[in-house]
Amino acid sequence: MESKLRNLRKVMNSTTHKGKHFTELQKNNIRKAILTEKEHKPSRAKGFLAFVMTGVVITLLALFLSSEVEITPHNHGGANQVNEDWAIRNEYRKEGKVLFRILPEPGITAGKHYGYIFSFSEPFEVFERKELAIYAVHKETKERVTVVSPEKITEASSGYPSLERYTATYEVPFSGIWKYEVFLDGEFYGDVVLSVKEMNISLPESIPDFVEKRDFEQIDWKRKAIPFGRNIVGNENKSGVIGMEMPSLTQQKWMWHLWGTEAEELTIVGYHRNTKSVHPILINGWTIGLAGENNVADAHIPSSVTIPKPGEWAFLLYTNDQLFDILVYEIKE
Repeated sequence: MESKLRNLRKVMNSTTHKGKHFTELQKNNIRKAILTEKEHKPSRAKGFLAFVMTGVVITLLALFLSSEVEITPHNHGGANQVNEDWAIRNEYRKEGKVLFRILPEPGITAGKHYGYIFSFSEPFEVFERKELAIYAVHKETKERVTVVSPEKITEASSGYPSLERYTATYEVPFSGIWKYEVFLDGEFYGDVVLSVKEMNISLPESIPDFVEKRDFEQIDWKRKAIPFGRNIVGNENKSGVIGMEMPSLTQQKWMWHLWGTEAEELTIVGYHRNTKSVHPILINGWTIGLAGENNVADAHIPSSVTIPKPGEWAFLLYTNDQLFDILVYEIKE
């Protein structure tokens, strides 16, 4: 009996407790051990030993299968998986045939609306009664934005038999490489890749060194400041102002509120959308000291401000020499 236990222990040690489970050598050892036990087993215990060894073999086989099967994750790309080619090109080819070209206005710049003409070459029947949508993906950030929301195509371009002049107007938020993806009924149709220039912004010489042009590319003009809390207008739980409920071009008193910071200073940079110009709006320059908690905010400070001209404004807030938040307001006379 002791020899049987040693033999079985030897087999188990070579499989479940050491190295990779069940190499060919280990499988042979198991087979050999089973055969060895069978050969030396007295005939009167033959049935019992067969029962025990069958259970061992089944258990070991289950371990072998569980350790050798490789689990493959599901692929959710499906038919909507798009092209990974980021080479700049204004046309899309499939099987040597140009399916469409894009004709953008020259000198596309981030932060400004531009017109695009998508010239499709396939017959109108390909598009008729289908939903066409266009999206743009930024290479660096992978941010995906909608250029044209899904639209059912019911007629050809005016004066053309198909969609030779399908037009769209869009403002690209960031500079860099952008891929414009076209979908028909939710299925990938093709793409083109364009290079978008940086915003043409001139920074005043007096502006702090940590303010960079690329910061202005982060302005989301659709994210307007909203009222919340105690007459505060801004981005809730991030930053806001008391005193700008009825903003004007005359000198005003604004109290700034910030959440989630222990900074001691606040730098405020004003950016006018229409003129692409940068201005200080604080009476005494770009930067002001911060006080402690107030109105459930972590920091606050009152200030005097002047707004140079009416229109849409973005106020870039900096703490610890880093962009902290952006407030977007409509300033009227």
